[in-house]
Amino acid sequence: MIYTYLKMIRCLAYLLMFGLSNVAIAQVWQATQGDIIEVTMRGDKTIQSLTCMDESWPIKKMADGLWHGWIGIDLQQASQTYPVIWQSLKTRNIDSLVVKKGNFRISRITVKKKMSDFDAKAVRRIRADQKAIRNTYKMTVDGMPDFEHAVAPVKGIESTPFGAQRYVNGQAKSPHSGVDIAAAKGTPIMAPLSGKVLLIEDMFLNGKLMAIGHGDGLVTVYAHLNQTHVLQGQWVQAGQHIADVGSTGRSTGPHLHWGMHFKHARVNPTSIVQSYRRK
Repeated sequence: MIYTYLKMIRCLAYLLMFGLSNVAIAQVWQATQGDIIEVTMRGDKTIQSLTCMDESWPIKKMADGLWHGWIGIDLQQASQTYPVIWQSLKTRNIDSLVVKKGNFRISRITVKKKMSDFDAKAVRRIRADQKAIRNTYKMTVDGMPDFEHAVAPVKGIESTPFGAQRYVNGQAKSPHSGVDIAAAKGTPIMAPLSGKVLLIEDMFLNGKLMAIGHGDGLVTVYAHLNQTHVLQGQWVQAGQHIADVGSTGRSTGPHLHWGMHFKHARVNPTSIVQSYRRK
């Protein structure tokens, strides 16, 4: 009862904040840090945009007659309630998105000192590699992600989950912003969505790496590859064989590191795949 009352107060606050009239308060959505959440808007009005957390998100009218939108929630997004604003020609409808704190695993590994301590030359190389990856997040790719037909890139065992707080030789590292999937060397990796290959490069930590842009600011990253089967600049289709699992770079065994950024939000890539989706 108290929680419902508080939600009503928040919705009223949004109305006052945005000075809106002719507004319908529709649904309250819930998600966890790192999720990509699919939201819907009822009615046959022409929707022009969907905004949340000061960002515009992709929308599409589907065969069910509803407008569907996809919102990316960063790994460390503040756990609170946000307005979800659907803008049409004459009206503005507001939903609410309640972001819950993620229950992320603590991961502790011990590696040889040469794999965790780096000299000045190596640090410069690592920073240059990171910059090259970040640059792909700014690249424009036409179209929008085909979320409803996403597939898993590889079959294997999830060895390190998304968001895990990593301790390497007892020292805290950045939260794990992707998913590690252990599989035999040479296991085929498939593109989970269609898109443009933005980067293929050998990197110090990540080994052979590929980044693919899928439109609307969605970029996927694949690291520690054994070899690649597509070219930078090439357009690939969902389910296409793009690379093979390897153990290149700083890796303790063959696996795929699969990362995803959605309009710069670090999100759990498994949240777009049907077999992984939270019900």
